[in-house]
Amino acid sequence: MAKANLGGMDIEIDEDGFIQEPGKWNKAVAEDIAKTENASPMTEEHWKLVNYLRDYYLKFEIAPPVRMLCKQTGFDLKYIYKLFPGGPAKGACKVAGLPKPTGCV
Repeated sequence: MAKANLGGMDIEIDEDGFIQEPGKWNKAVAEDIAKTENASPMTEEHWKLVNYLRDYYLKFEIAPPVRMLCKQTGFDLKYIYKLFPGGPAKGACKVAGLPKPTGCV
């Protein structure tokens, strides 16, 4: 498994750049991942989405369905793609430090 320097730490990542050591995730790590996803600089709206994803994942151990993500954040899917060009799964989940979602290509 490859390693990347994120947030000043060496962290294992998979072939798609998803971190494999979720305990090392913090805001600095998220900021560095966001740069690789063309989602930088992180705004309050980016953080709203990332924090929702993290909270949901910590409760249910799975990323939320896209419809729920849109409903709970108040962002439509088009806007989520504007914030995270890689989309809610590949881009936003990666920045949030979640594992690669099932069905994510």
